[in-house]
Amino acid sequence: MLTNAPRGTKDILPDTVGDWNYVEGEIRELCRRFGYSEIRTPIFEHTELFQRGIGEGTDVVDKEMYTFTDRGDRSITLRPENTASAVRAYLQNKLYAESNLVKLFYIGSMFRYDRPQAGRMREFHQFGVEALGEANPAVDAEVILLAMSLLEGLGLKDLELSINSVGCPNCRSRYRTMLQDFFRDKLDDLCEDCRSRFDRSPLRILDCKKDSDKPYMADAPKITDCLCEECSGHFAKLQEYLTNAGISFQHDPRLVRGLDYYTKTAFEIKYPPLGAQSAVAGGGRYDGLIEEMGGSPTPAVGFATGLERLLLALESQNLLPEKSRSVDAYVVALGEAAQSEGFKLLNQLRSAGLSAAMDFAGRSMKAQMKQANKLGARYALILGDDEIAEGVVMLRSMSDSQQEKVAISGVIGKIKA
Repeated sequence: MLTNAPRGTKDILPDTVGDWNYVEGEIRELCRRFGYSEIRTPIFEHTELFQRGIGEGTDVVDKEMYTFTDRGDRSITLRPENTASAVRAYLQNKLYAESNLVKLFYIGSMFRYDRPQAGRMREFHQFGVEALGEANPAVDAEVILLAMSLLEGLGLKDLELSINSVGCPNCRSRYRTMLQDFFRDKLDDLCEDCRSRFDRSPLRILDCKKDSDKPYMADAPKITDCLCEECSGHFAKLQEYLTNAGISFQHDPRLVRGLDYYTKTAFEIKYPPLGAQSAVAGGGRYDGLIEEMGGSPTPAVGFATGLERLLLALESQNLLPEKSRSVDAYVVALGEAAQSEGFKLLNQLRSAGLSAAMDFAGRSMKAQMKQANKLGARYALILGDDEIAEGVVMLRSMSDSQQEKVAISGVIGKIKA
């Protein structure tokens, strides 16, 4: 008998699912105000989608994807992120024909093979937004503002927003050469992953968690020194929009993000009380991805946040709402005839929009009242042979133990009143 979930997965049990519903409710309300519509993509895609979208040579594609061959001999991958899937849906369903700017959000499970730790699971849940079709840096600023609004609206304080520009392919070509010249005589001191990145993607050496604290990292060339006029202007305008919106930020020239598709804007939001795993949201612009996946050149920008880590932050600061398990009414049925009448009443209560429960085991009145207390019932509706004969129910207030006889036909109205 298999009694353990696979390593890196976790059941969301009834006593915590309310926290998830609360956060997801706040997300949906915020996205409504910002004009983002929900999209739900398949949980698995053709493997090539992520190889082309995320980029071969990235840690996600090379080490972390859950990939298998299906019965039709097709290579299928559980989605490790949702931007590539959203872009595929945008192209396949011709969403670009509906508006010059398509604004989408998603909430769902993602899968990456990684060492499980607090806030990072192999099946994890992400909320993210994608704004497709507009190159104006004001859209970058709006996406960042949405991310900050969510985190601050949930009560998190002292958030740290870092921004950078990773330029365009033209900028990065020159920067790539500068980085390789800088790191060439330091290769023996780099980790194995960074040595493999040296030729394929030297920018990601700056994103390495193992080598990030090496003393020479601070002296590495800055990509902002290599930006072309267009990228430099875009980055300056983004900073202007954020400043005008009252958003504090810092420029981090080493912030490059870990995926191939980013261009121009890259950003990350940290919540320092979480410690080493303090990043709670991140994203940026990916103007080349849609073309790479077969569409016309289309600018786009987005971000994602992991819900497990977000809930961890909210729980650590006691920012989650108190859990309520109360039901409006608990039907206490004493005897076989009362069981039948009580079941009828139970369903009338529910049909009237009230939450209601009852005992199905024929236990004693004391045991049933104890269960009513455990469920936090507002009222107990006590039915026995005498009450049935009179056509009444004994209505007891659980808060002060006051009780009165009420006609069965009028008890629902009495509770609602």
